[in-house]
Amino acid sequence: MLDDNKKNLIFFEGSSMRQLYDNMEKWQTENKKRLLSMNIQKENDNYFCIALTNPSEVVIVAKTHIGSEGYQEIKGYMNALKVETR
Repeated sequence: MLDDNKKNLIFFEGSSMRQLYDNMEKWQTENKKRLLSMNIQKENDNYFCIALTNPSEVVIVAKTHIGSEGYQEIKGYMNALKVETR
């Protein structure tokens, strides 16, 4: 399943570190995405986080070699990527 996410910048906030964590964890669960990096700062009485996610257009795959015919994608990525032959 490919989605149309081409942006990877997310903003979170909470009135405590616990609430900030809960907001971030809820977002990850709902969106099934990892947070690659984050910067958490306190401003007045609130905590803020700017986070980078793994954009959907970046897919890490391994390929298996099929003799002289070329390469074929690992099972599970067949619909997302084309088969390369050389």
